[in-house]
Order: sequence, then C-alpha cells, then structure tokens
Amino acid sequence: MAVVEENWQTKCSAIVDRTTFIFNTELMNDVKFVVPASSGQSESKKVIPAHKFVLAISSPVFFAMFYGQMAETKDSIELPDCEYESLLEMFRYLYSDQVNLSGSNVMQVLYLANKYMVPSLAEKCTEYLRHSLQASNVFCILPHAQKFADKDLEDRCWKVIEKHTKEAVTSDEFVRVERSLVETVVKREELNVKEVELFKAVDRWATEESKRQEITPNGDSKRRILGEEIVKAIRFPMMSQQEFASVVIDSEILNSKEVGDLIKHFSVVFTPSLPFIQAPRKNSPTVYRCQRFLTFDYGWEYRDLSNPINFSVNKPIMLHGVQHFGNEGGNYTVSMEVKDTTDGSSLVKQSGSYASEKDKTCSYHGGCNLQVSGAGCRLQVAGCRWQIVGCRLQVILGLPFADVFRRTVNETKKAIILCIS
Repeated sequence: MAVVEENWQTKCSAIVDRTTFIFNTELMNDVKFVVPASSGQSESKKVIPAHKFVLAISSPVFFAMFYGQMAETKDSIELPDCEYESLLEMFRYLYSDQVNLSGSNVMQVLYLANKYMVPSLAEKCTEYLRHSLQASNVFCILPHAQKFADKDLEDRCWKVIEKHTKEAVTSDEFVRVERSLVETVVKREELNVKEVELFKAVDRWATEESKRQEITPNGDSKRRILGEEIVKAIRFPMMSQQEFASVVIDSEILNSKEVGDLIKHFSVVFTPSLPFIQAPRKNSPTVYRCQRFLTFDYGWEYRDLSNPINFSVNKPIMLHGVQHFGNEGGNYTVSMEVKDTTDGSSLVKQSGSYASEKDKTCSYHGGCNLQVSGAGCRLQVAGCRWQIVGCRLQVILGLPFADVFRRTVNETKKAIILCIS
C-alpha cells in the first residue's frame, strides 16, 4: 500500500472530497475488480481497487451484489464484459461526481451506467453523444440509442441521417451495422442521397457482411444476405440509365429479368409493373437544368456585349452553376456574375476558359459549366429579382423549389424552360 498523507481527512471538508481522495487507491479498500486492459486483449488484465460501501450507496446493483441476500463474498471480482478505462471512469463518477468522457470510452461507459443502474451518469453520456453526433459516427451511436430506448437521441440520429445521408452511409460505421438497420435505412422516405450512392453503400455493406460470414462475396451471396426487403426498397428507376448500367448491373445483385425490365424502363419501352418504387424520396438531391432555348435553327450573333438573364424566385433556390454557349470548335474566355437587381449588389463572380463542344443533353454546342461558390449560391429572398450577367448562358438550379420560375416541363420532367423577362 502506498504511503498515505497523515490526517488527510482534515483537509477534505466535504464527503465527496473524502471519497475522491480514496478513489482508485488501496486505502481501506475491501474489493478488487479485475478487467481486461482493453477491448480484444483478454489476456492482459488490470486491477481496480474499490470500496463496497461507496459503490453500494451509488448503485442498486452494487448494493445487491455486496449487501443483498446473495451477497458476493469474494475479495476479487472479474468483469470480462468491461474495459479498464470505462470501468475506471464509472467508478470516478461514483466517487467524485466527475467523469472524463471521450469518443473512445463513452459507449462503454453508457453501457455500464445502464447495467449498474446509474441514471445520472447515463444522462451525462447521452448528453455527450448529443453534442458529438455527426454523420461520420451516427451509425455507431444509433444502435446504442435504440438498445437503451433513448427516444430523443434516436430521433436526433435519424435527423442527421436524413440530412446528411451520403456522408452517413459512406462512413466506416455503416458497414458494421446489423442487417435490420440497413433495411430500416433503405425503407425510409426521407433521405438526402442519390439512389445510386445508396445502392453503392448497401452493396459495400453486403460485401463486408459476406466476409464476416466467411462467404465469397458475389451477386448471389450478396442477394441472399440482403434479402428481398432491402433489394426491393432500392429505387432503381430513380437512377439514370448510365448510373444503372455502370454500377448496378456489374454488382450482379439483380437477376436477369429485373435488369431487362429496368433497361426497358430506361429506354421508355412499355414494361409490366416494376417491383421497385418509382417515386423520388423526400430530400433526395435533384438538380434541374433550366434551358434558355429548347432549340434554335440559326444561332444568334454575338458582339462581345454582356448578355444578361433576369429572373425572379418565389421560393428559396440553390444556384449550382452556369453553362455558356459557343460555336462548334470555338475557344472562349468568359466571366459571369450573379447580382441582386434590387440594390445592384454582387452575390458571386466567376470566370474561366473553355473549348466549345456538342452538349450531350441538347442540340447546341457549349461548355464551361462554371460552378458557383462550391456548394452553390443560395438565393433566399422570395419575390426578389436576380440577374446573371455574362454571355451564352443557361442556368443550372437545385431544389428546394416549387413553381420557382414560370416554366414548361415535358412529360419526363427533363426540360425546364427559363422564362426571361
């Protein structure tokens, strides 16, 4: 036993000071806990000295363990389901009302707080998780929130998943979750992710699950592991034909009939009812291209003058970029500016050079799809008038918006016509 300072009690004015003084010491201890040094190292053990009375007045479980009818009489107790750091932090809290939580120990401390019925410590863990919750760790936190029936924390997790779906499903934690949680995710109506990216994440999970089950990951094994509920919840019709051909077909998860029917669907060939949902999810990212002209037969003359487009919005929109027109084989250096015409203020400026090429989506040539401010230029004020100043312009816009412009939409909703004033 280490040398103890003489008359230490006189320097501890409160009982919490006295229990803190004897925390993790052999001074008057009457029980020892033997635990693995860390996860996965069962061969390496560490010992934590403790005091039955302090533990018993803090936890009903410890009270029953040491003072109940079936009281433990051994001086040394092994706890193989604990880690040294986490148990030490729980004991620190029982002795001092203080706890040092971190990303590496909070889950285990929460587990122990619930196991030993210390609700105040469990609440501290939950509060820590609420503040540290983000897309990269949400699939680590959500299963614990569900296990311990923490509805508030679970709801917070789902909000993060719905808002930052792509970041969440591409995180390292997603491939480790249970199959039931994967199914719950893909069945949700509100997800902010392209369907092809969701499929990639599900395919990656199935591949890792195959390895965990020591099964060779191929189309058949992944289909069996995923099950029909998950496969049918992926909204393949919402992908582009290119996405489907380059990603889904090569995975071999779908059978030949499903692939054939979807190819017919993309080719606008009549097919029987598909077994997949054909409506976009709420919050799914959608970018609309507002074409200034559907077609033009003779082009137009350009004389190095600014070529503005004026438009107004009645809902918030995100401006993603502007594509410039050009003559076949032409090379151009251009500039572009978005302005608020109510006060003339400039929202964003951009410039660049391009060689004009045939546009894949329409009949004319162009290039230099200038990106606007990285994530886009958010136009928030409904009813205001905006102006894009440049040359050879068409506009690329993102949701959320409805009836933003007076527009014409064809039956496949691929063309939105910007009405210019």
